[in-house]
Amino acid sequence: MSESAVSNGTGISSEALDAAIEARMSTRAFTSQPVPRELIERLLTVASRAASSTNTQPWKVYVLQGEALDGLVQKACAAHDAVRDDPSLADSFREEHRYYPTQWNSPYIERRRENGWGLYGLLGITKGDKEKMHAQHQRNYRFFDAPVGMIFTLGRELGRGSLIDYGMFMQGLMVSAVGHGLATCPQAAWIEFSKIVLPHIGADENELLVCGLALGYADPSEPVNTFRTPRAPASAFTRWLD
Repeated sequence: MSESAVSNGTGISSEALDAAIEARMSTRAFTSQPVPRELIERLLTVASRAASSTNTQPWKVYVLQGEALDGLVQKACAAHDAVRDDPSLADSFREEHRYYPTQWNSPYIERRRENGWGLYGLLGITKGDKEKMHAQHQRNYRFFDAPVGMIFTLGRELGRGSLIDYGMFMQGLMVSAVGHGLATCPQAAWIEFSKIVLPHIGADENELLVCGLALGYADPSEPVNTFRTPRAPASAFTRWLD
């Protein structure tokens, strides 16, 4: 074992751990290569080791493949097109909980714009090109052609702290996926059509849609998969108190 390995009794190299975390990215183009069920189960098992307050383990996961995935894609894309054609329909699909703020402030608005225009610029989508923007946004509702789509729900009776637990669960899943040669893309976009998603997956009325996730093997031939978002240095968000 190299000198950089952590001497914590796990036999896990700190370099390997750091590399897996830093390699995680939002992949937006997948191949059609199927992901074995036993591998998906392994990822979920690893992710379930995430910390959760008083060990509540609040996550509930729906794994969609084949006809189940295709059916949801068709419904969501149809709804997305319908809202484009008649914006007044957006109210009927109003998300049950607000994922994004109603008012964007600095530095978050600048980061959001940098992310959006950086991606669109790579794809050759210019400002005002509504049709191309619509088509790219709809890629979310196709799970970016991934062979596996996941929908995550949370019991409505649980508090905001459970969302922190959920974030750690999803991070574990995504980093474990990297270690197995898989790629992922977490998706807030699915919240917009929760009224379509929840009945399709058979969720009960006590479940709240947290987000979705695309899982599969990245398509290396697609330029969109070269897009990596920048990160602020630790000094920008850390305050040291002595």
